[in-house]
Amino acid sequence: MKGFAAACVASFLLAASAVPPAEAGCLKGAAVGAVAGHFAHHHAVLGAIAGCAVGHHLAVKAREQKAAQAGAAALPPKHP
Repeated sequence: MKGFAAACVASFLLAASAVPPAEAGCLKGAAVGAVAGHFAHHHAVLGAIAGCAVGHHLAVKAREQKAAQAGAAALPPKHP
């Protein structure tokens, strides 16, 4: 059983490294949600769905915040 779990983790890491950042939030969130759902009365699929939604939302917010910071850093400082 340990070999199967190691193969699953290795395949997930390989798949997660090959996706664009917008989808990476979904994959990471789905993985965390599936584990949490499994421990919460064996609802891994529901946890993965919710985790994907939350992970995607957080990835979009982080990307927007990073873009806003980059835009603010490009502007010259204002002097009164």
